Amino acid sequence: MAVLIMRSINEIDDLIKLISKLPGLGPKSAKRIVLKLINNRDELVKPMATILAKVYKNVSRCNSCGTLKSNSTGCLNCEKINEKFDKICVVEDISDQWSIENSNIFQGYFHILGGTISSVGQRKEDLLINSLVERVKKENIDEVIIATSATVEGQTTAYYIQDSLKNVKTKVTKLAQGLPVGGEIESLDDGTLFSAFRNRSKLNSSS
Repeated sequence: MAVLIMRSINEIDDLIKLISKLPGLGPKSAKRIVLKLINNRDELVKPMATILAKVYKNVSRCNSCGTLKSNSTGCLNCEKINEKFDKICVVEDISDQWSIENSNIFQGYFHILGGTISSVGQRKEDLLINSLVERVKKENIDEVIIATSATVEGQTTAYYIQDSLKNVKTKVTKLAQGLPVGGEIESLDDGTLFSAFRNRSKLNSSS
């Protein structure tokens, strides 16, 4: 008995491969998503294609603070005209910024490094550490809160940031109790984040 095998469609295969690269998704999940999209072309595919094109054209990372900005309105994080803060919270990724913002436990500027220093490709030169130092000087920041993850890479990055700010007159603190070893900021609940911020420890003697 002959078995009918559906021929693959290059566009569909390419879309499945692309979607399977997203966090938490594999080939099977990507196939289900693609089928859902194809079965709802007008409701999902067309508006999604339009939105993605707009995001690609109009949204980028700020070269100064590292967060997302609209090319039409500028950066709403480091160019806050009507708000003046004396603290900067340093995080690894934009997802960490969103987690802290949603918890409402921090009022101040954010600085997104774009990753951590690691032994597998990510160098300190690739991170926005130099721009952090410049921002601290320019904005007369009183406190830099290092909110990197409690991983080896996160701790290494934190120590390098501390060393980079040693000649700048500002207090450098780091999230302390409540942050579990190996914990990533974006995966923590609000209570744990609140405890980590409240019990942050001072890393240098500057004031």
